[in-house]
Amino acid sequence: MIWKFLVLALAAGLMLESLAAQDGEEAYRIGRDHPRLFLEARRLRLLRRERERQSLRWQQFELVVKTGSSLPEPGFALSLFSQVTEDPSYCRQAAAWATREKADFRQAALVFDWCHAVLTESQSRTLAARLRSLLESSPGSATVAAMRDRVLAAIAMSGHLAGLPERELRFAVQVWWRQQIVPGLRGGRETVSRGELYPLAELLHAVRDNLFVDLREAAGLWFRDLPRYLLLSFYPVPFPAAENEYWIPAWKGDGEVNLEQAALTRAAALATVAYDPNLLENQFLQGWLIHDRFLMRGSFGIPYEFLWANPYLPGLSYYHLPLAWHDATFGRLFLRSSWEEDATWLGYFDRELQIFDKGERKILTAELQPKPICIQDAAVLYVAGPARFTLHNPDTKLVFIVGLEPGRRYEIEADDEEMRELQADPGGIVELEVTPRPPLTIRLRPAGGQ
Repeated sequence: MIWKFLVLALAAGLMLESLAAQDGEEAYRIGRDHPRLFLEARRLRLLRRERERQSLRWQQFELVVKTGSSLPEPGFALSLFSQVTEDPSYCRQAAAWATREKADFRQAALVFDWCHAVLTESQSRTLAARLRSLLESSPGSATVAAMRDRVLAAIAMSGHLAGLPERELRFAVQVWWRQQIVPGLRGGRETVSRGELYPLAELLHAVRDNLFVDLREAAGLWFRDLPRYLLLSFYPVPFPAAENEYWIPAWKGDGEVNLEQAALTRAAALATVAYDPNLLENQFLQGWLIHDRFLMRGSFGIPYEFLWANPYLPGLSYYHLPLAWHDATFGRLFLRSSWEEDATWLGYFDRELQIFDKGERKILTAELQPKPICIQDAAVLYVAGPARFTLHNPDTKLVFIVGLEPGRRYEIEADDEEMRELQADPGGIVELEVTPRPPLTIRLRPAGGQ
């Protein structure tokens, strides 16, 4: 009798597991018609209204497409233009390019999805085979951009390929995102780099629009801080490129200005606002983005600008935001003297200290910067070990000591105050509040007399 009960229980368990798997596949099957990627009904209406209004962004996008300018991403630009104008000839051009030039996976997915109604049988078969080859490959430890490509391909191919797209989407959400990426975002590991913010934005939009899953919920604090990070990690002086001015995102080490990265960072910011325009932090970011002098007019940037920008959102003035931000989770620090373009800017990230002042960017070391750097009511000291320093600025309220050993505890003693023991964050930063009074001497040493 007991054995019979066990057999029945096992059979019931297997049946429930099978039903759960079926339910899971249903949950990840895309039921809507093409287009599925980014152009949900409300956004497509907005874009078509921009064409009717002959907005500045539309005029520039139309100019770039119709003048025969060399398009860096023809599949993306031409198929988007076709959707907005409802002119299939541009989709035919996009499809011809995508099949002839063996388009990258992202553009292949966009052309397959946005131009599906006008693809010839041969074009559809060629693009589907390319996307299927991606989905049949092992994801491994995929980067954000690589997983974005796989998700776009899976959404585009759902209903055209049995089982595989649904399994890919389930893996992307349940394994890759929740088990591989989110723990880093919560714990101070950079599982999403700055250069991956735009691919991440596309992935977020694609998943929510089609699966009705908000991936941000698993890492709410990181996404709440993202607009502030974007705002404060730009250098204060814009870069005058041939087509428009750019805010340049801070980068580590030597090297030259990368305008493509600047364009994609702006695109990431625009897509972030578009994802949740009601979020207060995003409204400040929108206030930063709406100035037309930074509108991307070049053949690379204008399709992104047109797709994601919403000129109907007024935004809030970022002048109301604090000028100092210490991100203790990731161990980075950003300060500005003001929101004006002649501001002094300081950044400490990836354990490198930079300062941008009077149009010049400098990388500092503990040896090159033995004295505190004072910006507004904050002072920053770069040290490599035990230190003693004196503050003479009467406005200093916050002190940031950077360059310390991450995770180590330090004893800090200020004049006429009790000794404090603080732990350096993952970047080697200790933050302390002090009572403004010059001169103020502060002593620091590793805890435990080491």
